[in-house]
Amino acid sequence: MSEGLEYSLYRSTASRALRAGELEDILAAARARNQAMSLTGCLHYEDGLFFQWLEGPADALREVLGSILRDDRHRDIAVLVEGALEHRRFQDWRMRFSDRDRASLLDWLASAEVSTMDRRDYAAAVMSFLQSVEA
Repeated sequence: MSEGLEYSLYRSTASRALRAGELEDILAAARARNQAMSLTGCLHYEDGLFFQWLEGPADALREVLGSILRDDRHRDIAVLVEGALEHRRFQDWRMRFSDRDRASLLDWLASAEVSTMDRRDYAAAVMSFLQSVEA
């Protein structure tokens, strides 16, 4: 296992409708920050919901998650799963992005009959979707 490599998957709700170009600005800032901090991951945005997987060195991940928790552009932040990681899932992506135009996570979860009651199963299903979506 890579020493100190960790991951976190969270879901949050946008606190307001995003303005034109705002999502692109968020992605550009995330990619630059992730490059500087050796983080990789994936962001999916759909119907006012953010789903984000982040992975990398433990200290950098904790710092970025702290910043995310303080960001007023979203609320109701729920960490679905986190822990140690043997290898990166998104090693070639500073911040991969998907949205409803590429594929609907919410429709996919509904068709797979994934319950939100079991957080680990729900998180595994979200991660499976994120890895399967074409970039």
